[in-house]
Amino acid sequence: MEEKQYIEPQEEESSIDFGQILAALKKRKRLYYKVLSITFVGACIFTLGLRNYYTCEVKLSPELSTKTSRSSGLASLASQFGMNLGSNMMATEALFPTLYPDLMNSSDFKASLFNVPIHKKDSTRILSYYDYLAKEQKPSWWGAIISAPFKALGELIGSKDTIDQHRVNPFMLTKEQAKIVETIDKKVVCDVDKKTMVISITVTDQDPLICATIADTVQHRLQNFITDYRTKKAKVDLEYNRKLFKEAKARYDKARQLYASYSDANQDMILLSYKTKLIDLENEMQLCFNNYNAVAQQLQLAEAKVQEDTPAFTTLQSATVPVKKAGPSRAKMVLIFLFLAFLATTVYILHKENQLKPLLGL
Repeated sequence: MEEKQYIEPQEEESSIDFGQILAALKKRKRLYYKVLSITFVGACIFTLGLRNYYTCEVKLSPELSTKTSRSSGLASLASQFGMNLGSNMMATEALFPTLYPDLMNSSDFKASLFNVPIHKKDSTRILSYYDYLAKEQKPSWWGAIISAPFKALGELIGSKDTIDQHRVNPFMLTKEQAKIVETIDKKVVCDVDKKTMVISITVTDQDPLICATIADTVQHRLQNFITDYRTKKAKVDLEYNRKLFKEAKARYDKARQLYASYSDANQDMILLSYKTKLIDLENEMQLCFNNYNAVAQQLQLAEAKVQEDTPAFTTLQSATVPVKKAGPSRAKMVLIFLFLAFLATTVYILHKENQLKPLLGL
């Protein structure tokens, strides 16, 4: 009985008295009014300083077939000329869609967007995307206040890092160009769904028209970039075959003209030496013709190879000018600020009224 009487007071002392907690909070309710009012005004001022931004998304579905299936027509064409393309046609694509975001993250690709001509929705003035990001971006009011002294100091000192988007060396970017590349990295995002292999290109900007323009430009630049990458070797082979074709045709034309000239000049000759010379010229012309015919076939195959290696893209969602802004959600931000202020005020009151330790079980 004594142990039971000793244990019961401990349980009573460790129990939480919610009545006292509620009374302590009501006692300081004026503090809630002050803190929440100040927080509401401050949150409104903060969120109103944020700039609206728009988002445009483009979705593409790339070709995923292997070279074996894509080159069946090319193999059948080669077989007609008695040529065997061998096992090299069994290789799969060298550039998989999951690597496309890495291509867009390269400095070469981002620097290619510097000279894209754009204009704002409420303006007809044409300027480059580089100049727009460098001069036309509107910061928040507190960002403008913070950056104003540094901007004035930079103008006073006179920076030697001039803005010239027409002279871009991705291997050695200037400080200003590197900042623009970082800005593009935040504004232009490429993602690939590993299950469906659908490419999503998302562009965020303060102007809706520029947002859609850059999204459409990035889509076509990415397609051209991938097409050039996939057909690079085939195009090199095509140019080499064109060179061989021109040389073979020139040799054949020369041999034909030489044979025709010699035959016309010695038409009435019956000497064996003249006939032998004529036969040699005819054989030489025939050899040049055979070489010319073989090179022409190779040129035809090279042209077909470029066409076979050119990838196909299906546009699932094209670029459109967004009508509604994507953010910021000022109402949600104000509610979050008010919730955090309410929570902090409650903790402060409980601490002052010595109700925080019993609540935490200390």
